[in-house]
Amino acid sequence: MNEKNSTDPSIEEVLKEKDEQSRNDKYNDYVENMTPKSNCFLNCLKAFVTGGIICCIGEAFCAWYQYLGADKELAGFYSTISLILLSILLTGFNIYQKLAQFAGAGTVVPITGFANSVVSPAIEFQAEGQVFGIGCKIFTIAGPVILYGIFSSWVLGIIYWAGKMFGWF
Repeated sequence: MNEKNSTDPSIEEVLKEKDEQSRNDKYNDYVENMTPKSNCFLNCLKAFVTGGIICCIGEAFCAWYQYLGADKELAGFYSTISLILLSILLTGFNIYQKLAQFAGAGTVVPITGFANSVVSPAIEFQAEGQVFGIGCKIFTIAGPVILYGIFSSWVLGIIYWAGKMFGWF
């Protein structure tokens, strides 16, 4: 946390203030003092490098599978499965969360971030049992993504169908 400056108000001082404008000013000073400062450029750099490394690992898997004799399409499938497995293992060993704290948005590379979002609630709620723990909570985060992904593709399919029917496309 930031060091507290003697001129910065405490939350008690903010709440005791009767004048609304003065209370708002003190509250804004309090929030500014308590909010951690971040370096936007450094955060973007860490996200870019980490996301790039994850993608390079995926490309390395793809090249390795092609070297083993798989065609390009099958190698892409195998590399996707490998990235999902790697993400699940790193999540299970609590390494992916530490990586996400360091890299931020760089770990949200679609396939690995999605696998992490499915596995994390399952691990967190496994003590509640197979059905009410893992079964109920596994799609807590990923469920809305799946729902809106399917719904959006359905809506776009209808638009495409109508466009083909009326000659728009």
